[in-house]
Amino acid sequence: MEKAIGSKVNLKSLEDILAIEFMDCISDIYNSEKIQKLDNYEQHCHTSRLQHSINVAYYSFIVCKFLGWDYRSAARAGIMHDMFYYDWRVKNPTRKCNHAAWHPRVAYDNARKITELNDIEKDAILKHMWPCTLVPPKYKESYVVTMADKICAVFEAVGNKFERLLGWV
Repeated sequence: MEKAIGSKVNLKSLEDILAIEFMDCISDIYNSEKIQKLDNYEQHCHTSRLQHSINVAYYSFIVCKFLGWDYRSAARAGIMHDMFYYDWRVKNPTRKCNHAAWHPRVAYDNARKITELNDIEKDAILKHMWPCTLVPPKYKESYVVTMADKICAVFEAVGNKFERLLGWV
C-alpha cells in the first residue's frame, strides 16, 4: 500500500501527519493475515480488493475527520467492509440472494473474527451496500463509508481511462 487512488499522500510516510493518523486507526487490523489476503482478489477492473478497501477507508477517514465525526470507526469499517474471499463475478447457485445484498453479512462475520466491532463499524459494514441492503445506515459515518465505497468503485473502474484522457486522477 502506497496511497489511496487519486491521493498524493504516501500512506507509508513517517513524516506525513495525515498518513500517521490514518495508519494509527487501522494498523492493528490492516496488518492481519485476513486483511492482507484481500490482495489476492480483484475488486474493480485492475484494483485488488485490498486496494479498494484502503481507498474506501482513507476517504472515509478524510471526510469524517474534516467534519469532526468518528473518523477512526469510519476508517476501520472501510478497511473491513468487503472482507469476503470469493470472486463476486462468478454466479453461486447456493447463494439465495445476489452478491450486492449478501456480501455485507459475509464481511461482517469475517470482521468479527479479527477484532471487536463497535456499533458504527457494525452498521457501516452491514449497510455499505444500501440501498441494495434495504435498511438504511443508522450513523452518519456509515453513510460516509457507503458513499466512499460507491465513489471509489467508479474511480477504480474508469479512473485509468480518465487519467489517460485528462491526466487529473
